[in-house]
Amino acid sequence: MALTILNNISSLTAENALSSTQASLQKTLTQLSTGLKINSGADDAAGLSIANGMQANIAALTQSQQNASNGIGMLQTADGALSQVTSLLNRAVTLATEAASSTLNTSGTQATALDTEFQSILSTINTIGSTTNFNGQAVFTGTQLNIAMSDGTTSGNMSVSPTVGTLTTAGLKLGGTLGTASFTANAAPTAGDTVVVGSTTYTFGNAASITANAAANTVLIGSDAASSMQNLSDAINGTASVSGTEYTAKTAANTQVNASATGNDVTVSAKAAVDNGIGVSATSGAISTLNGAATITTPTSASLLSTTTAADALTKLTAAIDTVAAQRGTLGAAINQLTSATNVMNTQVQNLQSAENSVMNADIGKTVANMTQYNVLQSTGMAALQQSNQAQQAVLKLVQ
Repeated sequence: MALTILNNISSLTAENALSSTQASLQKTLTQLSTGLKINSGADDAAGLSIANGMQANIAALTQSQQNASNGIGMLQTADGALSQVTSLLNRAVTLATEAASSTLNTSGTQATALDTEFQSILSTINTIGSTTNFNGQAVFTGTQLNIAMSDGTTSGNMSVSPTVGTLTTAGLKLGGTLGTASFTANAAPTAGDTVVVGSTTYTFGNAASITANAAANTVLIGSDAASSMQNLSDAINGTASVSGTEYTAKTAANTQVNASATGNDVTVSAKAAVDNGIGVSATSGAISTLNGAATITTPTSASLLSTTTAADALTKLTAAIDTVAAQRGTLGAAINQLTSATNVMNTQVQNLQSAENSVMNADIGKTVANMTQYNVLQSTGMAALQQSNQAQQAVLKLVQ
């Protein structure tokens, strides 16, 4: 092999090898310090993409677990409150059973004392319904919850949507005020438009069509919306008057509601308490039902002041206990559903973390072995580079 001095090939080779060894050693040290096999996209672009996707899944599932836990907490709060209501109702049953006995002195203080405690129980139930909160939100709102859960993918979205009903003695048909509903007219109705209140249908007609032979419950269309609504109120109250006595006679007062007109509005209120409610609707394009009051609910207030009302209260209490039990059953089913979903998500997170580990985590034993190898190669590389530089200088001995 010829001796040359222009290029030290062995030195360049040793330098390149040493540079590669140092880069590998630096990468190995980074893996040991982070515990990760992939620390940048340059290490493994495909692996990094897969791992990032798994991390997004894990993040979504972890938050979904928290959502489910919050939902369970809220439902358990409602269930706990209903448990107390059941205890109160059971006490009320005891009182009603005692008050229903004819041996009780209902004309004296005994019945009054029983009814006082009974009414206190009803008041407490209303208080529980209005004050029970979770995370600053009322629980018994009658609205549907939306407990969202997801694994971070478009196909992995799901939700549990239980409804926590309202909690009032009126809703349990144990007490409450007489219900109301309202109508408003945006314009004067046209002939043939109808309003239905309970079992009675009121039909609007113009003056030409209303004669002495007009059908019962016909309402005269006024000069404007307000006068038409006044005529509707008069018809409901049985005070409608148009030329011809037969028309007035046929339009008798509604047996279920009273009505009052104010401007373009008519408000109807139940005359007496009923358990099943009074339906309210309108077919006129100019008239609409306000406040979503499609049904007037008017439960009878229960009391223990006589054996008759006590017996009636006992029947209502039994139905109320069944209603509360059914609601608790609905809540329990939703809690079980959320618990099952949480268990599934726990398993998913565990499996995803295991899969992510296999992609991202460094094999420490192998990495330490690599570090030892690269440390030795670095030492031998440095020695080789030194020797190659010294070998080039040997040429000088030929010219001495």
